[in-house]
Amino acid sequence: MKKFALTLSATLLGTALFAGHAQAAGCGKPRNAFDTVYCAGNLFTQTDKTLNQTYTELRKQLNSAQQNALKQSQLAWIKQRDAQCSREDSTGYFVNLDCANTMTQERLDFLKERQRECSSTGCETSKLAQ
Repeated sequence: MKKFALTLSATLLGTALFAGHAQAAGCGKPRNAFDTVYCAGNLFTQTDKTLNQTYTELRKQLNSAQQNALKQSQLAWIKQRDAQCSREDSTGYFVNLDCANTMTQERLDFLKERQRECSSTGCETSKLAQ
């Protein structure tokens, strides 16, 4: 059975994004690498949940062609995130949680911007497909 390993490159961006929630969860000052990975994993879970909720809400505002464009864009983004932030080799699976957190937050921001745009000026299929 392959080992599952998580790697994390600690950056100020990742720490800043997690600061508010981290304090409450005891992640303000991780004691070791395991604490850091635990906290980054919690951040990823929370951000990914919000991303999925936002995606679902945005889809409700779209016609079927726009929904399809958004879905294809989302699938392409997932492939890109996975390619950039993870790898598999003979020793196991490796996920850079800092990378995954950053990319997920960027995609969440993109989806929220599309949501605002759809609510105010109307949805543009070409932007949904990005």
